[in-house]
Amino acid sequence: YKGVAEVSVYVSNPHKGKGIGMALLNQLIIESEDKGFWTLQASIFSENRASNNLHVKCGFKVVGFREKIGKLHGKWHDNMLLEKRTNKSIL
Repeated sequence: YKGVAEVSVYVSNPHKGKGIGMALLNQLIIESEDKGFWTLQASIFSENRASNNLHVKCGFKVVGFREKIGKLHGKWHDNMLLEKRTNKSIL
């Protein structure tokens, strides 16, 4: 799995909707490519539309779905699996 990383971006509630998540994820993509990572993966609760949409806008594609994979606050959640491949040559 050399060159593959799982990523997460979190923005606290008072700062959501200000473009911070987009800036962080875009910078994370740039830095990871510069460091030789060729695939980024994210696992996001399916009901977290904002995060799923953010990742898609940044070039991630949905590659999988897991039903009732995690329980949080007594409720089962499904996960979307997203992946982004680098635009840079990996050779």
